[in-house]
Amino acid sequence: MNISASDVLDAKLTATVTIPAAEVDAVITSAYRDAAKQYRFPGFRPGKAPRPVIDNMLGKEAVLAQATNELLGASEPKVLNELDIVPVKNGEYQDIEPVVDHEDYTYAVEFTLRPAPSLSSYEPVAISMPPQEVTEAEIDAQVDMLMGYHSTFEDVERPAQAGDYISANVVNIEHAEPLAGENRMFIVGGDGMPTQLSEALSGMKTQETKHISWTPEDAESDDGAPELVIELTVNSIRERRVPELTDEFAKENFGFDSIAAMRDAVKLELEADKTSTLPQLKENRVVSALAERLELDEMDPDYEQSVFQELGQNFLQSLSAQGLTLDAWLQANGLSSDQFIHDLHHQADDVARESLALDALARERAIEVTDEDVDAEFSRAGVEDIEASRAQFTAEGRIPAIRDSIRRSKAVDWLVETAVVTEVDEFAKSDEGSEEEQTSE
Repeated sequence: MNISASDVLDAKLTATVTIPAAEVDAVITSAYRDAAKQYRFPGFRPGKAPRPVIDNMLGKEAVLAQATNELLGASEPKVLNELDIVPVKNGEYQDIEPVVDHEDYTYAVEFTLRPAPSLSSYEPVAISMPPQEVTEAEIDAQVDMLMGYHSTFEDVERPAQAGDYISANVVNIEHAEPLAGENRMFIVGGDGMPTQLSEALSGMKTQETKHISWTPEDAESDDGAPELVIELTVNSIRERRVPELTDEFAKENFGFDSIAAMRDAVKLELEADKTSTLPQLKENRVVSALAERLELDEMDPDYEQSVFQELGQNFLQSLSAQGLTLDAWLQANGLSSDQFIHDLHHQADDVARESLALDALARERAIEVTDEDVDAEFSRAGVEDIEASRAQFTAEGRIPAIRDSIRRSKAVDWLVETAVVTEVDEFAKSDEGSEEEQTSE
């Protein structure tokens, strides 16, 4: 089989493929054999009808059309492997004619590829990271979290303020079905709380009713993002109170002889956690920093859709492995299907940008992938019969996708190795910010 390719123009590549006559004849013979087995021909045993009879009963054009489809399907993986491409959607075959006995068969197919934008810079990225060593501020934060499990909540008569827990009845006015219900709980100023909603809750009193509207903060840049509108009535306002930590409290509630012993144990736990999480955190941050350099205003819709579909399939498989359905998961998380799809598209756009940024870096650095790299990738995935898996992936045209993944991994390795890292104790910084706010007040 002879394969030639055009230059890539507007993320499209046209491959011209010529298949030798011997392969064409083999596929035609197979198509007639299958037709003889699939259909009943009077006077002939199954699979024994000769070609003239099949042509007379089914039509020669129908059998040759089937042979053509089989030939195209069998050759496409070879084309993808040969050109080392991963299309973002199915190839578009141009002016396809049926195969002819004893003749070479030539056809053209256009593939849509992902875009190949540049980066504004290919220099090492600069990121901030938590300190390698556990800090006192981090221990304080962990102890505060543990003490929070022993908090009590007391009703207060004053207007709501930051940190208060509000029980409220919510009526959906527009696009806020998941929030609707009685005795819904809100934390004023809590993480993930929309700014407009938090500001509206602050200062409300028991039995007070308000109409509150906002646009999800992660969707403010989307012209089509719906505005959420609710009617909220405050049922109660509760203040969270954390007990004082003493040696006696540490012993009775956590099993430590003293506060010092408790902090030592927390430190050991945080050290173990950092050992396992910091490498992945560093990877995430260097890739995110690189993606900010991507010179691409709008994501290609075909590529975003392909990433969206892959993320969706992976998520559904993950739910299935846990014995969950999507409907059950949505209900448990208070999300509508529209919100889920909207969020997944945002995630797909982020992943697509990061992938394209890594592709650009790999091109700039001329990162290569060898057969040994591919075998090593199968080995890391726990594949026992690497040769058989490689043969299967090759037959399915999936080797280019493996090679893409390896290129990106090598690009990430370079980013991690060369990154300019500034250590920032984010917990201590947060404490300093709180102290400054208190001072200014």
